[in-house]
Amino acid sequence: VAKDLGLQLPAIHDNAVRVISKGRTQYFALHGKTRHLVTAERIDREQVCDHVQRCILRCELILEGEM
Repeated sequence: VAKDLGLQLPAIHDNAVRVISKGRTQYFALHGKTRHLVTAERIDREQVCDHVQRCILRCELILEGEM
């Protein structure tokens, strides 16, 4: 995420980043040390996208502070 935005890792503080998914289940998170976007839990495709050919999970990444 930092690389895509042209930021250095120290510029992204722990409390300055939020990953938000629609619904109650948060499928994605940022890894504590590497700050890579990772799955927060195992995703059951049949449960999430039953009877859908193309399964897409969307999330938003909110960065607080100056960029």
